[in-house]
Amino acid sequence: MTAIVDENTCIACGLCVSACNEVYDFGDDGKAHAVADPVPAECEETAREAAENCPVEAITVTD
Repeated sequence: MTAIVDENTCIACGLCVSACNEVYDFGDDGKAHAVADPVPAECEETAREAAENCPVEAITVTD
């Protein structure tokens, strides 16, 4: 599974980072970035939940 954050859409609310910091973290630009590729199997559920709960739909998750 892969998670991708669109930095142009991200508003840096931090929801994804707080929900799944093993996969998402803030970059030097202050925006969220996916830091695990591929997403570890034990983090797949929380990574998906973070993507689904992103208020601006900036995260895409693919299998």
